[in-house]
Amino acid sequence: MAAITERSAVSLAAAIRARELTAAEVVEAHIARHERAAPTINALAQDRFAQAREEAQAADERVRTAAVPEALPPLLGVPFTVKESIALAGMPQSAGLVARREWRSELSAPPVQRLLDAGAIALGVTNTSELTLWIESVNRVYGRTRNPYDERRAAGGSSGGEGAAVGAGASPFGLASDIGGSIRI
Repeated sequence: MAAITERSAVSLAAAIRARELTAAEVVEAHIARHERAAPTINALAQDRFAQAREEAQAADERVRTAAVPEALPPLLGVPFTVKESIALAGMPQSAGLVARREWRSELSAPPVQRLLDAGAIALGVTNTSELTLWIESVNRVYGRTRNPYDERRAAGGSSGGEGAAVGAGASPFGLASDIGGSIRI
């Protein structure tokens, strides 16, 4: 069987519902990957690991007490990350702009909220290029995100932090954007 951090979000969701894995185990495994990769790749702009751990415990309680496991939310207990320029309540949303470095989102953007409503657990927000305008994820607020496979290279696209987090196995999936190559580069 593949390591927790190598499994898909769908596989993890099924394993949590079937009680093969706990949400706490899944979240902790991905947090550990973030912590190991952080000094090298700098994918996360800011984490919410403490809240994610609490949410994983609550998800595990829902699984334990569910009369009908199939009725649980489809992504219950599965961690994910969000590009910093997309609103996640309580998290920074500066888009790498120094003038907005203290800004915190009051509400989550609709796609983020849909993932949360589906039971997914946000681990944090990932680095982006300044105002999402450049072809590599670097800015004066969070610095440069590096490629998880070759730290000499930058993580391309304005969604480079998201790509690096997923590529490093630190997040089973993430929410990013793409207009001119943001996540594809």
